[in-house]
Amino acid sequence: MSVTPRISARAARFAGVAAAATALTLGVAGTASACNISEFSAEAVCDGDQGVITVKDVDSSGTLATVTVFLQTDGAEKLVGTQTVKGTREGATITFKENWQPNAKYRVHVKTDAYNVDDDIKGGVTTPATACATEKPTPPASTPPASSPAPSTPAESAKPSPSTSESATPAAPAPDNSASPAGGSDLAETGASSNTGLFAGIAAALVVAGGGVVFALRKRGAAQR
Repeated sequence: MSVTPRISARAARFAGVAAAATALTLGVAGTASACNISEFSAEAVCDGDQGVITVKDVDSSGTLATVTVFLQTDGAEKLVGTQTVKGTREGATITFKENWQPNAKYRVHVKTDAYNVDDDIKGGVTTPATACATEKPTPPASTPPASSPAPSTPAESAKPSPSTSESATPAAPAPDNSASPAGGSDLAETGASSNTGLFAGIAAALVVAGGGVVFALRKRGAAQR
């Protein structure tokens, strides 16, 4: 059975439609998985008493992106930092340490080499009205600890006082070991010396002689009268 030109043209038309539909489906799927700015979000939070700004990337294509954070003050901008992030379906998060002040505004810029993303996160970041670090009360001045008293010295054990009889009895004098004069007896024992008779004779002779002199002087005086 031969195929007519009419049938061939119809088949070709159906094939073209199918191909276009397939291409459109693949294009939509590719666009859905491509990196775009809507897949990034940022917020200011506290990590303990440290302020931080976090940026989350939920790009399932895993496109490497460069994220830059700026502090906006009085029309000027101050660079906070720059980091790279590779998104995941669950979300990849990077953290910028920033001691932010209440109600401060930050601009967050995202740039990728693929898909030509080069834009700011819509709305940026506005910090909470309360800072992370709260002022801690000043502790009262500590007083120096009282010095501990020196350990007391135990009193000397009381010595027994001497009895009345012992205190009343005078101590015996030390013996006198000095030598007595040669040839003489101890005067403390006898009360006299062995030469007492000699001294007495000499004294009597002197008395007699004195008496004789007195008698002669009187006799002489009587004769002169």
